[in-house]
Amino acid sequence: MTTAAARSDRRISPVFLGIVAVTAVSGWAVWTDFTQWPGIPLFLFVTAAWVVSLCLHEYAHARTALHSGDISIGAKGYLTLNPLNYTHALLSIVLPVLFVIMGGIGLPGGAVFIERGRIRGRWRHSLISAAGPLTNVLFALVCTAPFWLHALDGVPVAFQYALGFLALLQVTAAILNFLPVPGLDGYGVIEPWLPHRIRRQVEPFAPFGLIAIFALLWIPELNHSFFDVIHALLRALGISDATTYCGFDTYRFWRTADPFCAVNG
Repeated sequence: MTTAAARSDRRISPVFLGIVAVTAVSGWAVWTDFTQWPGIPLFLFVTAAWVVSLCLHEYAHARTALHSGDISIGAKGYLTLNPLNYTHALLSIVLPVLFVIMGGIGLPGGAVFIERGRIRGRWRHSLISAAGPLTNVLFALVCTAPFWLHALDGVPVAFQYALGFLALLQVTAAILNFLPVPGLDGYGVIEPWLPHRIRRQVEPFAPFGLIAIFALLWIPELNHSFFDVIHALLRALGISDATTYCGFDTYRFWRTADPFCAVNG
């Protein structure tokens, strides 16, 4: 019975498989130019793929915690990749998707509850926190691979736009999450190494770190500086500013499209 329960705790959720299916079908629709409104399938593809990356981000935290000593992870359902099992569905799924729609910013929220008292060793605590954004780094490399491998022959323009915008989301997610701000993974990486007194003083601010970062990015000067860095990294990976711009422009299908980004003749 214990083995059966353990297998059930780690069985991939139908909810996650459904999100993957939406990603695949909408990606096919973008690739084949299935509709005369390319923004709708591109919106579905990027949003679903973004949610998949959020699930993998949290799964990486959970799986690393399991192997580090927190055996309660399985019972909480975190290993099933079901986003409905997360501690804060609003912070984990709803807000990150809203951030994308409102500002084209990839920013995962806190989700899985890890019983840190079960884990011994500062390096393990740091690795658990780092595992999530490292997943975003890996996802970004996958999205950008056709560009830096110069393998774009035959790839439809709309799909290039989608990959470019999705790569931007992953890069922003990785960079922002590695910031040493309370409530974000970057702070979780350094927290085990800080004096106890400082950790106690900082702890009350953790719930507001995510919102504070998003608010700061609405300041034009900070926003421009931040995205200058993001676009420089993407250009180094072979993705032009025009590709990411048109990806975001097409993604927002409810707005008047920029003629420069037209994907239908």
